[in-house]
Amino acid sequence: MKKKLNLDDFGVEMWDQKTIESFRRTLLAWYDQEKRDLPWRRTKNPYPIWVSEIMLQQTQVQTVIPYYERFLAWFPSIKDLAQAPEERLLKAWEGLGYYSRVRNLQKGAQQVMRVFAGDFPKTYEEILSLQGIGPYTAGAIASIAFDLPEPAVDGNVMRVLARLFEVDYDIGNPSNRKIFQAIMEELIDPERPGDFNQALMDLGTDIESAKNPRPEESPIRAFNAAYLHGTYDKYPIKLPKKKPRPRHLQAFVIKNGQGQFLLEKNQESGLLSGFWSFPLMENQLVARQIDLFETLKDKEILETPSLQKIFEEDYGLKPSWTKGKFPLVKHTFSHQKWQIKLVEGQLKEGALLKGDKELAWVAPEAFDAYPMATPQKKMIEAYQDRTLD
Repeated sequence: MKKKLNLDDFGVEMWDQKTIESFRRTLLAWYDQEKRDLPWRRTKNPYPIWVSEIMLQQTQVQTVIPYYERFLAWFPSIKDLAQAPEERLLKAWEGLGYYSRVRNLQKGAQQVMRVFAGDFPKTYEEILSLQGIGPYTAGAIASIAFDLPEPAVDGNVMRVLARLFEVDYDIGNPSNRKIFQAIMEELIDPERPGDFNQALMDLGTDIESAKNPRPEESPIRAFNAAYLHGTYDKYPIKLPKKKPRPRHLQAFVIKNGQGQFLLEKNQESGLLSGFWSFPLMENQLVARQIDLFETLKDKEILETPSLQKIFEEDYGLKPSWTKGKFPLVKHTFSHQKWQIKLVEGQLKEGALLKGDKELAWVAPEAFDAYPMATPQKKMIEAYQDRTLD
């Protein structure tokens, strides 16, 4: 049996049972009146609930809805997802980012088929055992699909709880999650755990949002210590994250005599694995220059013919390099900030592609058949906005 955390050790004074029950009634009455009508709230089927929870990580609700509906149309069952080809899977997720989410979602589906004979597990511990599912997602699915009294503690919920109890711990530090988990274990309504979790999520994304909160409109303001004590601006405590690491890349836009473009599939594991893009190389020279001279930071990356030479050797192609000028492409991931300079080359004939790289000549009208991440879409836009000397 899991050892219960003593909240007094963390300076959190928990309410008595009467106050807890009053809080539950107040929060759920507000939720019954104000809850958002979202497609995944119209079902108790754990599969679509699972899909929605994975999509909603790092992504706003309005962005997710069309992706969610298309994903379930393409993969209506766990079996369909488990058997989906990689390119179809990535195409369904294209533009949502954080692509490890969908890879793990498929691995989890394969696990359900293999370990649970195709039936989604019904206990918190079994749900937690699935690939890509952590305590938050396991709690959300367990409570919403199976009415188990399991907390679902995400950033929104931690923000609400930090203000509610004036929690003096950084919500961005993963080691502090256990404090908020323990608070939720005391508060969660055993009769309506799924609604209770979702009510706090709704409250945290709107009235109790990180930016421009409206505490005076909160249905739980009478319980909120930060509101009552005038310390609302102090909570939640969240220390700044590390800045994304800059990377300076060069993209090679190579066009053949048939009007096709050279695309390469990323065969490396990790970031953007499995996606197609113009061939990319990291410009280490420019990275060093920018490390030395901070004033170069947002200026256009200098010409680097040496990379073009490396490209010719690596790809076995000798295009005629044009003098087209392109907007600098910028894209920020959670841990990396990319700046991409485009260079254009033309070949009179469609060259034969050899070697261990996965390459293809693709006409623009066929781009939609290839999964492309947001940086590649930005590169296409930048190419279309080019100016010629």
